[in-house]
Amino acid sequence: MSAHASAVASAAAQAPGRVNLIGEHIDYNGGMVLPAALSIGLQVELIPRHDGRVLVSADHYDERSERDIGEAASGHWSDTALGALRQARALCLVNGGAEITIRSTIPEGSGLSSSAALIVAILKAARTLGKGTQSDTELAVAARAVENEFMGVPCGVMDQMAVALAIPGTAMALDTKALTFELLDLPHTHALIVVHSGLTRKLTDGRYGARKEECDAAKAHFGTDDLCLLDPATVAAAPLPSTIRQRTMHCVTEHARVLTAIEALKTNDIAALAAVMNESHVSMRDDFAMSLPAIDALVSDAGSFGADGARLTGGGFGGCIVALVAKDVQDAWLAQLLAKHPQARFIAQA
Repeated sequence: MSAHASAVASAAAQAPGRVNLIGEHIDYNGGMVLPAALSIGLQVELIPRHDGRVLVSADHYDERSERDIGEAASGHWSDTALGALRQARALCLVNGGAEITIRSTIPEGSGLSSSAALIVAILKAARTLGKGTQSDTELAVAARAVENEFMGVPCGVMDQMAVALAIPGTAMALDTKALTFELLDLPHTHALIVVHSGLTRKLTDGRYGARKEECDAAKAHFGTDDLCLLDPATVAAAPLPSTIRQRTMHCVTEHARVLTAIEALKTNDIAALAAVMNESHVSMRDDFAMSLPAIDALVSDAGSFGADGARLTGGGFGGCIVALVAKDVQDAWLAQLLAKHPQARFIAQA
């Protein structure tokens, strides 16, 4: 501990990674989403400092980052922690800088919300230190602001809500407009298996932002922030560039698929859940153009080898797939899939 750090006060907190079972790119378009917490996650320890220095150590980086609390985002790996601490100061939970230690089992660039989990965990630790009264939902909203305003990532609020409030073994049926949710049990007979494609991506690389801009163009045309609630026939008939129409159609149909998936979980309708997962991947591939050929091949083989449903999950352009597989065949299924795709690797089971 440095001489500038408090000799007494420190706090620890943790947050899980998450996999989105269905509902991609619609949390900023007024839709319902269905994420689930994973057993992998991260833990942080926060020790406040009386100066404005922010010292960040992480178990997957050799270097310790030393920043000033007033710095802007620079593309450095410690930006996320710095932004979270700046937000904690804005919430009056800490006064100066901090020493932050991070231990994580969430692969970066996997689309499993490592950045959201880190921000939420830091804010939860700061809430403990500052004896704050913010609810977990309020911290999730504050965490989203870090990504939007400090990191420059135009994400919705799904990831932050999931890692702040979801419980492993359940899915969160989340209304992203009202910020209300219901936790639903996952199937007992089937596993939801997360496999990394081997292709990493960063939400700050521009392609995620480009999709957001295309959706914003559609919102301007239709005069609504809720693309997901438009009628498909209205979208099909609108005088739009084909690309903008496709992006909008994905939002409309994906929202409907989420509603079907929620009902399928409530009634244990595996066939219905599998069907919308498969349809979702086709929509992400063809209408939202957020998949890659190697991921399409991984999803296709997942189905050929016995998964009932499989789809890309996360922001796209790399990362993970999630597959719905009967538990009595999941080990053989996974071995066959990884043998065919040696660059892929098992991450977690929801």
